[in-house]
Amino acid sequence: MEEVEAKVGRRTSARETRRAARSSPLPDNIRPVRPGMTGGNYKPLAAADVLRIHHAALDVLENIGLADATPSGIDYMTRAGAVLSPEGRLLFPRALIEDTVANARRHFVLHAQDPKHDMEPWGSRVYFGTAGAAVHIVDAEAKTYRDSTTKDLYDIARVVDTLDHLHFYQRSVVCRDLALPLEMDVNTAYACVSGTTKHVGTSWVLPEHLEKSFEMLHLIAGGEEKWRERPFVSQSNCFVVPPLKFAFDACLCLEVAVRGGMPVLLLSAGQAGATAPAALATALVQETAECLAGLVYVNSIKRGAPAIFGTWCFVSDLRTGSMSGGSPEQALLSSASAQIAQFYDLTGGTASGMSDAKLPDMQAGYEKAYNHALVGNAGANLIYESAGMLASLLGFSMEGLIIDNDLIGAVLRTVKGIEVTDESLSLETIRKTCMEGPGHYLGSDQTLQLMQKEYIYPSIGDRSSPNEWVEKGRPTTVQHARRKLDSILSNHYPTHISDAVDDAIRARLPIRLPREAMRPPQK
Repeated sequence: MEEVEAKVGRRTSARETRRAARSSPLPDNIRPVRPGMTGGNYKPLAAADVLRIHHAALDVLENIGLADATPSGIDYMTRAGAVLSPEGRLLFPRALIEDTVANARRHFVLHAQDPKHDMEPWGSRVYFGTAGAAVHIVDAEAKTYRDSTTKDLYDIARVVDTLDHLHFYQRSVVCRDLALPLEMDVNTAYACVSGTTKHVGTSWVLPEHLEKSFEMLHLIAGGEEKWRERPFVSQSNCFVVPPLKFAFDACLCLEVAVRGGMPVLLLSAGQAGATAPAALATALVQETAECLAGLVYVNSIKRGAPAIFGTWCFVSDLRTGSMSGGSPEQALLSSASAQIAQFYDLTGGTASGMSDAKLPDMQAGYEKAYNHALVGNAGANLIYESAGMLASLLGFSMEGLIIDNDLIGAVLRTVKGIEVTDESLSLETIRKTCMEGPGHYLGSDQTLQLMQKEYIYPSIGDRSSPNEWVEKGRPTTVQHARRKLDSILSNHYPTHISDAVDDAIRARLPIRLPREAMRPPQK
């Protein structure tokens, strides 16, 4: 009896040891997943198909071109070699496109305020982040929607700041509490850069708003020169109105960003079946053509300026015409977008995770899972919209943000794949266990060595037994996420921007986020 109890005690002790090891923070060099792992094993397009799409895009640019360019854009691009047709459309000769692609900026770092979060998004390296412009915050427990605010935007930023598997923060919600466009643009940028030290992306509606925001960014960086050395904000720019028309104000903002040393996400967001062709291959052609035109635009302003090739191929539900962000067609288009960017050897950005579900529920889980698994394994460099998004970009869930971080971690583990080495194929472990050991691998040296290095464990997902789950009160995934969310919001208040710099920003710009909302409550 004593021998049995001793064995049970040893097993219990071993389990507790393993649990303690799993809960300890991991050094970066042995984490099972990390930012910028290499994907590219999933390829929805054959190499010959990618080449056909490329040539078709060149035909579009040479023979159809883009309409509604700004006077300054026409001046920049015609001096570079584009041709203004009698119909007022800018046409792009093949040689111009080929020369632009050949000389475009490659292998540029996307900087963060904290260098440990710098990203190297090229080749097939994969980074996940947010994005959005959702206009509602979802209350997952009450099942209600309300208007999003500046405080919400800041709170999302500081949650993202703590999450391992979200590598950058692009603004997720609209500050609907602010009516003036200048205040909305400036406060959006302020809330984002104040809430996280990770790379930030946002947008501006007018060029003068960006010029005012540069004052803030220079103050935070320590001067314009230091900003230009390490620009930690990129501009998300919808420079086209599909199909094949330039967006006037967005183009002016693009010009200011390029001249100001800010990386630009060239975002073409045609919706297949509505503003892009219903045929998925032709939708890719149109959006590739639009992004290539954008690349010419950026390089005609400043040769070698950093630009992200942003083919965000959206999808329509052809029964209704509404957007379907969680569809399998969306997964295919975003994965193919990764291949297109890799073909040009350009940093690529695309979207994934825009569930059509209204709550962080089972539908949201399966739509996000197959989209992220395919797009991540396709090797998309920058995967936007990846966490918290619901209702095809109309709603944002804070609980969903926490849940999706777990999901993305699991997807990144599939991106990492299976390492086949002499060490991992060692048969000595099998021989020793079968011939000398207990007949199982639970306590083997290899198991203990790999339990953290090769295996990832969910922070929200519940792996307890049914009995344990009942004893805990039958908690749901949303309840687990809510508890973690409340802990972060109660304790994590970033202080990377000094009070002196913040005072200088507030003296120059109409900052509407109260400083007390950025500090722990007084007890």
